[in-house]
Amino acid sequence: MRDATITRKTAETEISVSVDLDGTGSATISTGVGFFDHMLDQLAKHSLIDMMISAKGDLHIDDHHTVEDVGIALGQAIARAVGDKRGIRRYGHFALAMDDAQIACALDLSARPYLICNLDFPTAKIGTFDTELVREFFQALATHGGITLHIDKRHGVNSHHIAEAAFKSVAKSLRMAVEKDPRNDALPSTKGAL
Repeated sequence: MRDATITRKTAETEISVSVDLDGTGSATISTGVGFFDHMLDQLAKHSLIDMMISAKGDLHIDDHHTVEDVGIALGQAIARAVGDKRGIRRYGHFALAMDDAQIACALDLSARPYLICNLDFPTAKIGTFDTELVREFFQALATHGGITLHIDKRHGVNSHHIAEAAFKSVAKSLRMAVEKDPRNDALPSTKGAL
């Protein structure tokens, strides 16, 4: 089974995340942040990674700690579930079009976290959600998942479409990277370690 559960409790948040890399994309998401829940649903659905995410955070301050800590816990869960990485494809890439927006993602489950996030939003908010938190989530996911993650906006004028296309593009890339490679059950590296 390629699954994992992570719990994270701080003075600011209490998070529980469970993932199954070989799922169907089912999701049970409750963070208290409506737009973020919508994005996490997209991440699960299009990666085919089953996700159960529960978060209670200091939303009376703002959404920042909740979004970041979910990214931390989800990154840790994916890293634990993927295990020693033997037999996975390791790399994933996807260019996703959603109406006016086109977002390209390329990633490597390298254990060398790095984020390039070229997403400029025309608005500061999507509803009540701060658009700068999209980058914060992906930074936490990449850092704690050991992912080299590049996300680039090619087009886009609608903030909702840009954010959603980014989550979907990352999802499709993750799906590719965590999949078992039917032609190779070895570690996908010439170094002998990842």
